[in-house]
Amino acid sequence: MKTLVITFAWLLLAPLAFAQPGSTNKKQTTTEPITVTGAIIKMTIGDGAAASYQPTNTLVVREDGSNSPGRYILNGRGHVLNKTGQVVQTGIKPGARVRVYYANMGDLRTIDHVVLLD
Repeated sequence: MKTLVITFAWLLLAPLAFAQPGSTNKKQTTTEPITVTGAIIKMTIGDGAAASYQPTNTLVVREDGSNSPGRYILNGRGHVLNKTGQVVQTGIKPGARVRVYYANMGDLRTIDHVVLLD
């Protein structure tokens, strides 16, 4: 009889020993509409040859079909790529044929990236 009571007690306590605690972290989520406003920036392309003099943070390009050189502003590290799309680590040499992708920001032309055509 004593063995039967001990066996019965173990049968009642065994599920409690292997039980998993219930999750008390109930996350509440709410949704709110988000409105995003901004200006549309139009990208433009200019072709030409790099000039011999380059002031700091400026790329001067003698544009095709124009007598006056175009000035482009370099903010940060502009991406200079070759024709295959690989990043070029060297500087742009004077006279190198380039294609400049830029955006007009007021009176400034800010460079997105430059592709070396030569």
